[in-house]
Amino acid sequence: MENRTSSPAAHSDMLSFENFKDGVLHDYYLACLSRETSLLGRREVLTGKAKFGIFGDGKEVAQLAMAKFFRPGDWRSGYYRDQTLMFAIGVATPQQYFAQLYADPDPENEPFSVGRQMNSHYTSRNVDEEGNWLPLARIKNTATDMAPTASQMPRSFGLAYASKSFRLIPELHPFKDLSDNGNEVCFCTIGDASTSEGHFWEIINAAGVAQVPLVIFVWDDGYGISVPKELQTTKGSISLALKGFEKEEGTNGFYIAKVKGWDYMGMIEAFEEGISLARETHTPVIFHVDELTQPQGHSTSGSHERYKSTDRLEWERERDCIRKFKEWILKNGLSEEHVLEKIEADARRNVKESRDRAWKDYLKPVKEQVERTRNILEQLVQELPEKAQELKKLLPDLVTNREPLRKNILQTLYKAILIGGEKAGIAQSYYDQLCKENAVIYNSHLFDEGPKSALKVKPVAPVVTDKSPLINGYEILNHYFDQLFANNPKVLAFGEDLGLIGDVNQGFAGLQKKYGPERIADTGIHELSIIGRGIGLALRGLRPIAEIQYLDYLVYGLQPLTDDVASLQYRTGGQQFCPIIVRSRGHRLEGIWHSGSPMGMIINSLRGIHICVPRNMVQAAAMYNTLLQSNDPGLVIESLNGYRLKERLPENLGEMTVAFGVPEVLQEGTDITIVSYGSTLRIIQESIKMVASLGISCELIDVQTLLPFDIHHRILESLKKTNRIVFIDEDVPGGAAAFMFNKVMEEQGGYRYLDVAPRTITAKEHRPGYGSDGDYFSKPNAEEIAAVLIEMMKE
Repeated sequence: MENRTSSPAAHSDMLSFENFKDGVLHDYYLACLSRETSLLGRREVLTGKAKFGIFGDGKEVAQLAMAKFFRPGDWRSGYYRDQTLMFAIGVATPQQYFAQLYADPDPENEPFSVGRQMNSHYTSRNVDEEGNWLPLARIKNTATDMAPTASQMPRSFGLAYASKSFRLIPELHPFKDLSDNGNEVCFCTIGDASTSEGHFWEIINAAGVAQVPLVIFVWDDGYGISVPKELQTTKGSISLALKGFEKEEGTNGFYIAKVKGWDYMGMIEAFEEGISLARETHTPVIFHVDELTQPQGHSTSGSHERYKSTDRLEWERERDCIRKFKEWILKNGLSEEHVLEKIEADARRNVKESRDRAWKDYLKPVKEQVERTRNILEQLVQELPEKAQELKKLLPDLVTNREPLRKNILQTLYKAILIGGEKAGIAQSYYDQLCKENAVIYNSHLFDEGPKSALKVKPVAPVVTDKSPLINGYEILNHYFDQLFANNPKVLAFGEDLGLIGDVNQGFAGLQKKYGPERIADTGIHELSIIGRGIGLALRGLRPIAEIQYLDYLVYGLQPLTDDVASLQYRTGGQQFCPIIVRSRGHRLEGIWHSGSPMGMIINSLRGIHICVPRNMVQAAAMYNTLLQSNDPGLVIESLNGYRLKERLPENLGEMTVAFGVPEVLQEGTDITIVSYGSTLRIIQESIKMVASLGISCELIDVQTLLPFDIHHRILESLKKTNRIVFIDEDVPGGAAAFMFNKVMEEQGGYRYLDVAPRTITAKEHRPGYGSDGDYFSKPNAEEIAAVLIEMMKE
């Protein structure tokens, strides 16, 4: 009998097959793990242990296929149904998922948002505790999730654009920790219904023009909550609607592929081809992942049986991706039924144990506080016998509550304080302690609180002498930006008309030719994409200056600024940073659309972004320097009518800085304190000259930044001296002037030092009319201000 042994090739084939089979079975386990997480998560909400749930059931197999091509250095920029992908790439666990569902504020338990975001909202650190950039090229990165539909699109474009910048800009090649020659791909996920948003279409156009490695996965389960896709999308198919964006020979555009969301091998093959194309050639890609299902409906807020027909529900059961995956495994002899049943049981057990651990960890500190509060109440019962009956009534609700909240403890303690009065000192002390602890848990990290905070940048005054050249304001900026780009290779600038012509006011004149079109770039007229580009570049460790040509047009890019950038520090608990600088120009000029001062809208929607309002271009340059020394985001609003005004060119353009939140006294006085900023200061100075002849001495204060505002109460010190105050700006009534009024009068207690009623002087409620007369009668003018100052002195 012949003795046969397998050949090396056959042995290798067998090993490859076994590895393939093991990989398939592991994926099946992950699919079951994720599905069980969704099922149990819904139950936790319906039983009252969590407030709201939204889950990734029905998307499991597609996300397992995409996970195979997600590499260190890549970025995920998705939405709240990506749990399977996160489990598959090893950066999240079911226990962490449940911790977030319960809003556990302990970063050890819930590392993604410290309990501040709802379930399936992920993040990754991009800086260390000292504010230094991490080696992002070796990390599996996630841009912090948001709930607003399609809000992930702008920053996804920017994350992909960063790869293009790292590849094409020689000055960035040394930063190997941030990028591997631009080989990183941004994986963007979005629900099919959300492609109806304008964000989606603008970013598709911008990415198609720019040719960046953006890979978009559109999860198509047929509905946007209850509305079918036929009412959402032209032709009822996003891939058909996007046909005109498809890349052809000699054109830009997208590689577009349509796949079935239950076809495991079909998706792996398609994803490999498309993602490799994006990684190697920076061709953007769209995968329309069709025939997905949503077994539990949209979320815990309702039932999909209300709007899906019996036939549709049966169709979804038959095409459930895990069911189809199991059928494929059995049909191809990759496993047996009993093995898959054991995998399913193991997944269920794992998820239940994860849920139980997460709930126990969440409750532990709360129950410790309950126990201490109970002890305090029992002690007060003994110490205050005359109040014993009232205090005893507080105990049952506290100690029998199986699912206590932190607020329940504070409510109980406060009631005890009201009952016991001054004798309830022990309750008051613990109440105050918990208020401080909860303020850290729930109210911290609006801005960077670490060493790279903009508030920790020391001021450096401009160095000017009589010999310093007297030049136009725009020339100051031009000299400044020239030095900046020569000395800081991470700085990039882009915007409408910024490159070739050097911006509409010539601050960048001649600099594109000097530093190249990739570092100083023209963009299309798409403010949303400009902001998104800046966000993505900033998240990846670069220092973008994103220009919005006029402040009036900031509204187009406001959504990502308010929902993404401004809230980023807060919603990550200080883990992810986005040091974007938005440059714009506004205030006084001519007409409705180029005289914008919507400061009330800005300061109320952009809490978390430094709002800088320089009166001249030297001050603006110093503010750019402050921001560039920090990890904080900022908006710098240059004065439109200041570009042709003469200023001295400082000798230390690259070193001078402004201390944020610290007003500057431009003129000292004894009778009236005047508080303002920006272009309005020059109008006020005319008024001060008018009333000086009447013996009225005014102290003029430039706030410099609206966010933060007068952190050392410098304005209050002036008011203590003058006992009269007026706040002046170009915003509408109730806007920024009212904000400043509130800060000084209420927060700083300025009302205590008033001899006469405080005033605000603002623009009219309408936008400014066209022409010089339109400006004069629409916004504060020197005569109007002088009249108010005289009136205040007569009171």
